Amino acid sequence: MRVRRTGKSYAHPLIILIASPNERSNSRFGISASKAVGGAVSRNRAKRRIRAAIQSCLAAVKDGWDILLIARAPLLKAEWPQVCEAVHAVLKRAHLLDDI
Repeated sequence: MRVRRTGKSYAHPLIILIASPNERSNSRFGISASKAVGGAVSRNRAKRRIRAAIQSCLAAVKDGWDILLIARAPLLKAEWPQVCEAVHAVLKRAHLLDDI
């Protein structure tokens, strides 16, 4: 709830990212999909795809952030490289990736 209230939002056609700083030494992720994405099976598939895409750039994410990723309906029909690019693009736009 706090992240949605106080965080800054970054939109992409496949996902929405909302980020808010926290006072921790690590970053925390939340993943959500509304009923607009589809039924329970579709929502769970969308969340699994986002979770897997985050793994590829998790080591580069800056510490001290609460990050909420919200799936949009087109995510289910997107090719896998597009999903990875979408996650990377919103993280980069939010300045949450360390320069490696």
